[in-house]
Amino acid sequence: MPVLIAHTISEATEILAENPDATILNGGTDLMVEVNFNHRHPSSVLLLRNVPQLREWSIDSSQQTITIGAGVPYAAMETGAIAAAVPALAQAARTVGSPQIRAAGTMGGNLGTCSPAGDTLPVLSALEATIHLSSQDGERTVPFGEFMVGPKKNSRLQHEIITAVTLPVTGNRQGYSKVGVRNAMVISVASACFAIVDDTPRLAMGSVGPTILRAVKAEKFLAEATKDLDNISDEIAREFGEIASTEARPIDDHRSTAQYRAHAIKVLASRLAVRGTAS
Repeated sequence: MPVLIAHTISEATEILAENPDATILNGGTDLMVEVNFNHRHPSSVLLLRNVPQLREWSIDSSQQTITIGAGVPYAAMETGAIAAAVPALAQAARTVGSPQIRAAGTMGGNLGTCSPAGDTLPVLSALEATIHLSSQDGERTVPFGEFMVGPKKNSRLQHEIITAVTLPVTGNRQGYSKVGVRNAMVISVASACFAIVDDTPRLAMGSVGPTILRAVKAEKFLAEATKDLDNISDEIAREFGEIASTEARPIDDHRSTAQYRAHAIKVLASRLAVRGTAS
């Protein structure tokens, strides 16, 4: 299997244009599992780990945004300036696998795989992140709500590379939590991100539908139920969670039942609304 190595974004898009069937590899924490279990058979691999531009990040104070390169590892998001700017993203990053996985895995890989169980994806949904893509035709930006189109399906074109993600730096309360079959190194059974952006509540739910779902009815209820989103009562939070659970679209599978997933969303949403984290 040929491994094609790029050193710049421009070189990567050129290689991909010449090899449209190449499988893009950065951290490899998703892809290599599928290859090892004989579920994927790439004809060739485009390696992006040697592209330093993809491991850069920056904060735009005037726009109150942070742009994180698709190759920035989860480990870099757990603490420091990125964690301070987007606390929910740091909370999600800390739940990803083992320290070795977090040192290799990237948000770009999460977006490329686009699994409903992807840990960072509810954060991107709740904060309405923008996805940056590059190709030989130029650059393109896609709102997260238009990027994930189905289970493990996205709107990235075959000749495009995910280069970065831009999120707002809100300065407001936000939190992420998930439920799994054990306490660590686990794929989520249900996950949720709660955030206050522009004085409005947002809730995104993972692992309870074919894509990351926004709980729009629950959001509307909460916005109308209280003007003080920093001090939500337990009673309002419980109703918020109840409504969110009705908006979930969970299924039964080998990891959980639909009934449990709906219950988990109710609990996570309620706790996140009150505390900012569900722990």
